[in-house]
Amino acid sequence: MLFADSGQRTADSGQRGIMTVYLHDIPLPQAKDRLNQALFEAGLGGVLGGETILLDEAACGRVLAEAVWARLSSPHYHASAMDGFALRAASTAEALPSRSVRLLVGEQTVYVDTGDPLPDWANAVVPIENVEPLDEAGQPAADPRKPDSICLREALSPWTHVRPLGEDIVATELVLPAGHALRPVDLGAVAACGHTQVVVARRPRVAVLPSGTELVAVGQEVKRGDIIEYNSLVLAGQVNGWGGVAKRWPITPDNFDLLCRRVQEAADESDLVLLNAGSSAGSEDFSARVVEQLGELLVHGVAVRPGHPVIVGLLNRTDGGKTPIIGVPGYPVSAALTGEIFVEPLLAMWLGRGAFEPQEVEAALTRKVTSPAGDDDYMRVVVGQVGAKRLAAPISRGAGVITSLVRADGIVILPRGVQGLEAGAPVRVRLYRPAAEIERTIMAIGSHDMTLDLVAQFLAERGRRLVSANVGSLGGLVALRRGEAHLAGSHLLDPESGEYNRSYVARYLPETPVTRMSWVERQQGLLVKKGNPKGIADLRDLVRADVTYVNRQRGAGTRVLLDYHLGLLGITPEQVQGYDQEEYTHLAVAAAVASGRADCGMGVAAAARALNLDFIFLYDELYELIIPTEFYESPLLRPLLDLAQDATFRAAVQALPGYGIGNMGQVVS
Repeated sequence: MLFADSGQRTADSGQRGIMTVYLHDIPLPQAKDRLNQALFEAGLGGVLGGETILLDEAACGRVLAEAVWARLSSPHYHASAMDGFALRAASTAEALPSRSVRLLVGEQTVYVDTGDPLPDWANAVVPIENVEPLDEAGQPAADPRKPDSICLREALSPWTHVRPLGEDIVATELVLPAGHALRPVDLGAVAACGHTQVVVARRPRVAVLPSGTELVAVGQEVKRGDIIEYNSLVLAGQVNGWGGVAKRWPITPDNFDLLCRRVQEAADESDLVLLNAGSSAGSEDFSARVVEQLGELLVHGVAVRPGHPVIVGLLNRTDGGKTPIIGVPGYPVSAALTGEIFVEPLLAMWLGRGAFEPQEVEAALTRKVTSPAGDDDYMRVVVGQVGAKRLAAPISRGAGVITSLVRADGIVILPRGVQGLEAGAPVRVRLYRPAAEIERTIMAIGSHDMTLDLVAQFLAERGRRLVSANVGSLGGLVALRRGEAHLAGSHLLDPESGEYNRSYVARYLPETPVTRMSWVERQQGLLVKKGNPKGIADLRDLVRADVTYVNRQRGAGTRVLLDYHLGLLGITPEQVQGYDQEEYTHLAVAAAVASGRADCGMGVAAAARALNLDFIFLYDELYELIIPTEFYESPLLRPLLDLAQDATFRAAVQALPGYGIGNMGQVVS
C-alpha cells in the first residue's frame, strides 16, 4: 500500500486484505511520477515488444520498433534521367552552337529510356530533343531513336541527366529510426532500399470496462434514470487513434465480485485496463476497492478539473506479471480528458514514439473566468480571429457536457494556484483543430436563434465555420464594442419607439460603424407541456401560485420583451414564481419545461416543436444581425451574406415553425 504523502510503497504492498491509506487529489505531476515509477519497476517502462509485418499499405501508421537500414542503394546502378543517348561527356567537348560534333551510334553512343542503366563506359545522357538524329547518308533519320549517328551542338558535363548509384539512398545508411510512425512515403523508401518486411512495436492491448448499474448499451430503450453508456466508445476510439488496440467489454453492474472477476480477466489478456466507473454515488471508491483487491493502488484522486476521481494502480496477473489499471471517472468530459492526460502518453511510451504535442497559439480571453486554486483546470474554449485579435471564448465547463468537447477548438490549462483570469488576459491554447481552420471561423456572439445551427451547417459546406456564443442581445453588442465578434444576433425592443435594435446599437456602439441586416421575423410565445395541463393562456397567468416560470438570462432580447409586456400589465418580477430561474437558449427553456422544472417559459415556436411542447403565440418580433462594417465588407463573411439569397437555405429556415424570411438579407441601416 502507499502512504498518503510519501509516495513510497511498502514491501508487502501486493498482499490483499491490507487496509489502504486512500490518496486524494495529489498534483498531476506527482500522479504521473508514481505511475511511471511503478511501470519501470514492473519492466513496463518501454516498448512492449516488436513484431515483424509485411511491407504493405497496412503498415502505414505503425511505429518502428527497429531502425530501417538500407540493404540496397537506390538507384542501385547509374540510371538515365531522360530519354536520350548515353555517351562519354568528354566526346562532346568540341561541340558549339556554330560547330556540331557527330557521334556514331553503337560505338560512341547508345539510345536509353528514362530509368535504363548506363553502359559502364558512359557518364552522361543527352536528351533526344537536343540532338540531330541522322541516317547513313547524313539525312534526318526516319526513327529518331534508331539513327546511325547523332549531331549535338552543346558540350555536356560528366553525369549530366544521370541518376548516379545511391542518389536517393546509399546501402547501409539509416533510412528511418526506431520510434518513427510510418507514413505512405516511408513505405516507398523502405521498399526502395530492398526491404519487404519491417519490425514494428506491438500495439498495446487495452481493455475498456464500463461499470455501473444505471448504464444501458447504445441502442437499448432508455427509461428514467438510465444513462446511455458511450464513454467506452470515446475511450476505445482514443486508444485506436493513438496506436493501441481497444477491446470494449460489456457493462458490468455494481456487483463487487463480478467486477473483480472481469477486471482480473481483462488484466490477464491486456496490457492496460481502463475501468470506467458509473456516475452513481461512491462508484469511484467502489473501483478503488477493486484495484486494491486485485493489486496495488497507486493514486486515488488527482488535482485536475474535470477529472478529480482518477484512480491509478497495478493489477497482479495470474502469470505473475503486472498490468496497469486506470480508473476513469464516469462523467464524459472527465473520461475523455483522462484519456488525453494519462492514456496517450502511456501508449506513446509503449510504442516507442514521443507523446503527442498539440499545436499551441496565444489568444486573449473574452470574459473573466474563475478557477479552483488547488487544481489544474482544463478549460474548453472556442477560438477565432477577429481583425487583429485572436480570441479564446470559454464554453461550458460541466464535466457531463460532452458537446463542449465537440465544440471546443482547444484547451486552456489554468495551473494550480491561479484562481482566475480577467477578460483580455493572454492564454495559451492547446489546439484541437488546425490553425488554418480557425482563420476561416466566423465568431457570432449574441442572442440565440434556431437558424444559427442551419447557418453553421450551410457554411461548413462553403469552407467556413460558425462559432456562436449565446450571451443575449445586449451581451452581443458589448462583444462587438470590445472587438470580440464578427457579428451579433439581436432582437432588442425599444419600449418607447417600438423599434428593434436601433436605439441599443446607438447606445452601445456609438463609435463603431455597423451594418444592421434583417434576418428573420419570428413568433415569440409561451412554451407549455403538451395539452397545456395548467390551462395557461397568456402572461397574466404567470402570477398564479401554481405556475412556475423559467426565464432567459439578463440582457437577452426575450427577457427584454417579457419585461416590457409585464410592465404594460402592471406585473412585477417578484410576482412571477421562477423569474430568477435563467437559461441561455430557447432550447434550454424548452428542456426546462419538458423536464418539469417549470410549467412555462418564453421562447420561439420552433423550440416548442423540437421538444414536443405546445406553443401559445404572443408576439411577432424582428431578429437582426448586427455586423461591424469592416467585417460586413470582408471576404470572410461573404458566404454567410450569400446565404440570405440562397433558395435552399431560405427554404430550410421557412420550414421552421413561426419563422418568416420576407426581409432576410436586407440592410436596415
